[in-house]
Amino acid sequence: MSNKARHRMTELINEIRDHQFKYYVLDQPTITDAQFDALLRELQTLEDKNPELREPDSPTQHVGGGFSTQFEQRDHIEKMMSLDNVFDTDELAQWFDRVEKEIPQPQYLCEVKVDGLAINLTYENGVLVRGLTRGNGVTGEDVTLNVKTIRNLPHQLKGDSLPAIMEVRGEVFFPIQAFNELNESLEEAGKQLFANPRNGAAGSLRQKDPRVTASRPLSVVLHGVGAREGIEFESQSGAYQQLKALGLPTSDRFKVCGTRAEVETFIQYYSDHRHDVEHEIDGVVIKVDSLSQQKQLGFTSRAPKWAIAYKYPPEEVTTVLLDIKVSVGRTGRVTPFAYMEPVKVAGSTVTNATLHNAEEIVRKGVLIGDTVVIRKAGDVIPEVLGPVVEKRTGTERAFVMPTHCPECGGELRAMSEGDVDIRCPNTQSCPAQLRERIYYIGSRAALDIDVLGYEAASALLDAKIIDDESDLFDLTAEKLVTSEFFTKKDGSQAANVDKLLAALEEAKSRPLWRTIVALSIRHVGPTAAQALATSLGSIKAISQASAQELADIDGVGQIIAESIVEWFGVKWHQEIISQWEKAGVCMVVQQTEQLPQTLAGLTFVVTGGLESFSRDGISETIAAHGGKASSSVSKKTDYVLVGSDPGSKLAKAQELGVPVIDEARFKELLAGK
Repeated sequence: MSNKARHRMTELINEIRDHQFKYYVLDQPTITDAQFDALLRELQTLEDKNPELREPDSPTQHVGGGFSTQFEQRDHIEKMMSLDNVFDTDELAQWFDRVEKEIPQPQYLCEVKVDGLAINLTYENGVLVRGLTRGNGVTGEDVTLNVKTIRNLPHQLKGDSLPAIMEVRGEVFFPIQAFNELNESLEEAGKQLFANPRNGAAGSLRQKDPRVTASRPLSVVLHGVGAREGIEFESQSGAYQQLKALGLPTSDRFKVCGTRAEVETFIQYYSDHRHDVEHEIDGVVIKVDSLSQQKQLGFTSRAPKWAIAYKYPPEEVTTVLLDIKVSVGRTGRVTPFAYMEPVKVAGSTVTNATLHNAEEIVRKGVLIGDTVVIRKAGDVIPEVLGPVVEKRTGTERAFVMPTHCPECGGELRAMSEGDVDIRCPNTQSCPAQLRERIYYIGSRAALDIDVLGYEAASALLDAKIIDDESDLFDLTAEKLVTSEFFTKKDGSQAANVDKLLAALEEAKSRPLWRTIVALSIRHVGPTAAQALATSLGSIKAISQASAQELADIDGVGQIIAESIVEWFGVKWHQEIISQWEKAGVCMVVQQTEQLPQTLAGLTFVVTGGLESFSRDGISETIAAHGGKASSSVSKKTDYVLVGSDPGSKLAKAQELGVPVIDEARFKELLAGK
């Protein structure tokens, strides 16, 4: 038995180290966190049964990540531990039993487990002098210069009485929205994408040039303290209060619980609201709150006995890639997607996942027939991360990008030199592009037209009720009932007919910027559309502006400007404008006496959730009262409006000295006070 166990333990150690290298050094994991945890647990079980075979440098005895690529190695003052994991309430109950055997009725601190890159920061006399990655727990990589580019991290602590030395530990992370925006920009530029926010944070922090790191909207949250001189804490929760008073970024998403039931309620709450948080979380960390009790409980060789991580079910799973197909978007972009055996991930069953473009498929090394790792977080479209090469049988085959559009037969081509994407140039009559554009017009991002979803858009085109979007606002009940989608089984008019016609009528009075978004001009989203509407005031003025005049508008820029000029230069695009204008669709900024321009000349950035306004609603309110809603904080920003759970924009405002206001003060400004 010992020889068999020794052989399996050697296999596991080599496999775990290989996966650690792929995870920590390459930032390209090939298995899910759950699969890695299973390997580590198997090794731990074998070592517990055969302690004489345990190697001193076994992965169970050290924190993972002790690999170096290019940065100088430095020791932590105090060892940086990892955490043990539990995966269900039974395992959690066993941990409670072990703790409460030594500490009767302890207070527990619960906090969300940020899925980021562990960091150790050293302050000397209040000054940030060093930032190290966790590494192997004893030695980490020196990333001080890069860490100093993180906007919400102070270089100098606040207060008069500052500790001589203090190590603080936390996680560097990418806010999900910022991560998605970064990947979109990388994709548009034809560059390699990051697989997930954690990899994005790691890749951004490990840049040789700190200026690259500075260009990435990283954030950090602190959740622990290492070595210290000149400051003491009585509890974990008290430490967080003191750290916050020193100006350090700590999370508000923690709670001190007196019972196991309260802990489980906290765990369930964030399981249900996992995707309401601005950063990714993969579980909840439970700690004994009292530091003296933590000291009493002590440590194992790699983790504290007074803390445990309750891990949520994985959002990365494996399945078989049956085929790779392509879809055509509203701007003609051809996107490969994976067609897979159905698999449940993040609470829903998926069969399709994006592959972005042909270069990404080659880079990831994905073959048709592979077992692949897929990921889905929140409402983000599932994505193929890569193949499980070990499971290949030799029957897999490479994907070949089509040369012609699968919907209209048009020859596909890159639209400009160096463009990584290929597009269908048949923008006017390609069925796929038409369908996607009409569906987009009805979406909340554009004119928000009730009933006009994907099925309705398809029905309008299939029944030839409309030829393209120019006909959309000329619909009548008589035209609609020629389609089965708009009729009852007995052939009479369905209820959705009147709903759609009423919604179309209401959509005509939407603000100008929404009309601009609805036109599906490449690169023009809500932010650029609002800037165009505010600066130029009408579709006519936008269409007559030169590329340079457009590029000079704050929030537009050269690429968007050239795209706008190109769009308005197409004859059938002008026909859309003409038809919509005849139908009464808003083509100018509407200034009314009911909406005094109390915010004229003011630029606002909004961060966090507001009680009285939706995300789109607050932008419309600002614009309607003469102000400008911007997406990024700069010295030109007049106010940052902060709601619940604000993101990194708040820290940026504080760094630049931009006035920060709450919703009540915004309403006062709105009223002219």
